[in-house]
Amino acid sequence: MKSQIFQTKSIDRLIAESEEPEHRLRKTLGPWSLTALGIGAIVGSGIFVLTGTAAAGQKLEMRSLLNAPLLGVLLHGAHALGFNGRPGAGPAIALSFLLVAFVCGLAGLCYAELASMIPIAGSAYTYTYATLGEIVAWIIGWDLILEYAVSNMAVAVGYSAYIDNLFQSFGIHLSRQFTQPMLVGGKWTGSYFDLPGFLIVMLLTVILVIGIRESAEANSVMVGVKIIAILIFVAAAAPHVKVANWKPFMPNGWQGVLTGGAIIFFSYIGFDSVSTAAEECKHPQTDVPTGILASLVVCAVLYISVAVVLTGIQKWPHLANAAPVARALHAIGLVAVERWVVIGALMGMTSSLLVYQLGQARIWFAMSRDGLLPRAFASVHRRFRTPHVSTWVAGFFVALPAGVFDVGTLADLSNIGTLFAFVLVALGVLVLRKKQPNRPRGFRVPWVPVIPLASILCCLVLMASLPIETWLRFVVWLIIGMGIYWGYGRHRSEFARRR
Repeated sequence: MKSQIFQTKSIDRLIAESEEPEHRLRKTLGPWSLTALGIGAIVGSGIFVLTGTAAAGQKLEMRSLLNAPLLGVLLHGAHALGFNGRPGAGPAIALSFLLVAFVCGLAGLCYAELASMIPIAGSAYTYTYATLGEIVAWIIGWDLILEYAVSNMAVAVGYSAYIDNLFQSFGIHLSRQFTQPMLVGGKWTGSYFDLPGFLIVMLLTVILVIGIRESAEANSVMVGVKIIAILIFVAAAAPHVKVANWKPFMPNGWQGVLTGGAIIFFSYIGFDSVSTAAEECKHPQTDVPTGILASLVVCAVLYISVAVVLTGIQKWPHLANAAPVARALHAIGLVAVERWVVIGALMGMTSSLLVYQLGQARIWFAMSRDGLLPRAFASVHRRFRTPHVSTWVAGFFVALPAGVFDVGTLADLSNIGTLFAFVLVALGVLVLRKKQPNRPRGFRVPWVPVIPLASILCCLVLMASLPIETWLRFVVWLIIGMGIYWGYGRHRSEFARRR
């Protein structure tokens, strides 16, 4: 049993299993489609919200040590309680975006190398199965299910609010009983069900079942719309920029730049979902690394452009609100552009939902194919050649809770799960460089081991900045997962069947 849980799976066998007729997925994606998937996952509503929050700063109240960041408690003990503030970056938020792009680029390089070596569905789950062993693969697979699910639950809930705002701009008022979750903060809202959030997830599930090419085409259209919305904002607002609003450029020094970066770091999460579609790519050894790195570059340029213009049209202290871009446009009289911002936010949320649902279904599919989850999840539709059972399961797994609960308070679970995956992927690069140094790689991380180690260090620091409460929830989720593995997965995995 000890040898089984730490046994790794041969990369050649992983590739051979993906070519078996009953599990073979349709290969239709190219570099442009993969880049669009990355942009679709990364650029969500955060570009229209977090930019203002990070520029203006936050004031946080922590009444319990559970609400305090782990790092703060380790350094200051009980003194970490009380009112804690995150100083704003001011106009230097553009510099924060640049620094965070660099940090994510470190993780992106590690993903690119492993994706070029192991072009299989499953992303970090598959990579750890090939490098760190079955038990670690199960942990990261269970972690990724949480990451994708919680992210999409939170986005689906927010989607309803944006739909309501869009309809109100046309003078149409939707019933609150069907546009809000039933429970918010443990209290009844009077709503019956969050219908828009449920419907959008199920609509995207249908598209994902029909085909990966159709899903990629729908995503490309939505990505095009939201990029146009961002460009319209930049072009329309740029003439109203006042240089005086950029002074002082760093009102809170480097501390403001770094804390601003911590706030907007999670705007970049999503590029890893490109690797989940590797098995449906025509030339994964080169196209997947291209999709990962190109999407990071494009999104960094878009984020920095919005940050520069936004802090130029309104003084940074006034950006501390839920809709900083829309309110800044209203303040300078560009009310007509507001509607484009709302549409862009909706497209951003929809494309993020689509890509994350695609990624979550592929995780279920890969784990099931390895026997760690019921084999039914590995079924491939005879006509569409998509993992239809796992796609439907992932759809209901997100849509139903999103209609009932407000899971915004659980969003940090997605953050800690993503950072944990980044750490293991960087470790995987180091392990394979040691164990299989001569294996062909379509892409190689430069300056190994410096870049993987730097990626691990950055991710651990960011994980330590999350509240203790988030860490406890994450540990509980992993304990539940270990119970399922010990009671089911370890008896039915490929290594158990061989034994």
